Amino acid sequence: MSTNASPPTAEAPLGGARAQQTRDLSRFAYLSIVAALVTITLKVVAWRITGSVGLLSDAAESVVNLVAAVAVLVALKVAAMPADKNHHYGHTKAEYFSAAIEGMMIFVAALVIMYTAVERFLNPRPIENVGIGLAISVGASLINGAVAVVLLRAGRRYRSLTLTADGKHLMTDVWTSAGVVVGVLIVALTGIERLDPVVAFLVGLNIVWTGWKLIRESTEGLMDISMSKEDNRAIADILAGFVTSEVHFHALRTRESGHHRFAEVHVLVPGAWTVQQGHDLVEEIEDAVHEGFGEIALTCHLEPSEDPRAYGDYTAEYPVPTHDDILASHEKSSGAGPERS
Repeated sequence: MSTNASPPTAEAPLGGARAQQTRDLSRFAYLSIVAALVTITLKVVAWRITGSVGLLSDAAESVVNLVAAVAVLVALKVAAMPADKNHHYGHTKAEYFSAAIEGMMIFVAALVIMYTAVERFLNPRPIENVGIGLAISVGASLINGAVAVVLLRAGRRYRSLTLTADGKHLMTDVWTSAGVVVGVLIVALTGIERLDPVVAFLVGLNIVWTGWKLIRESTEGLMDISMSKEDNRAIADILAGFVTSEVHFHALRTRESGHHRFAEVHVLVPGAWTVQQGHDLVEEIEDAVHEGFGEIALTCHLEPSEDPRAYGDYTAEYPVPTHDDILASHEKSSGAGPERS
């Protein structure tokens, strides 16, 4: 009779409270693509009517918006793919590649804009049909502004760096367009033609700054940057609710991967506890974190508190209050003597 009996298995419920939901957010990318096509058309018309290099720079940035929107679409489609045998944690990091591509494309657009601005500064030309051209440009900016608000809200709601980056880019485009409009108006009122390329060059510098920020954010994501201090503190506060004279925590570490969040923590309990006792505690901890914090993949590692090997695991972690910390805080806030459990 064989003694190597396999433990019973059961399929994990799909979409449970602890499951990381992989969402297809590509509908927002399609919205961004349509907006980019419309605004490119409008801004090119405005440039052709006026001959303003400032409006040309504005149109060039909209071309970048289109390229970025296509990159966003590809990234979101890949990020929505479920985990498989080669990608156990899913494909959500694809979003960071999109943000990096968008940042690099912004750099290219900025160089083209600044080169054109310098050429026009050396060889100034008059601006024509200012009223019609600016009206068209303002209309295009209103479209970009509306789409940017939608993308930024969706980015915050779904914790998507890709949507947030695209929304910020479009909002930057709105402010850029506003600056161009003001510049063209000043040229029309003063007749100083060289102000137009000066405004265009400043627009290029602003676009460079936007591209740098996007590349920096995407690089941080690829480097497994930890969650925000506020999020780390929120998890630590939930864990502190389980701290007693017997139960402690350390090695709380977190990271983000696209719109997915991951955390792990070591749970220290008396070595005399049974496996069932430790398991029951870990289940309660995971339920509390998911209920109080939200969607996150939490891994708890159980350790005997008496074992020296249970300490000094990692050089970087977010601290969880100890039993003594909690008693001291309680004593300080209430003015009462410490109560030992």
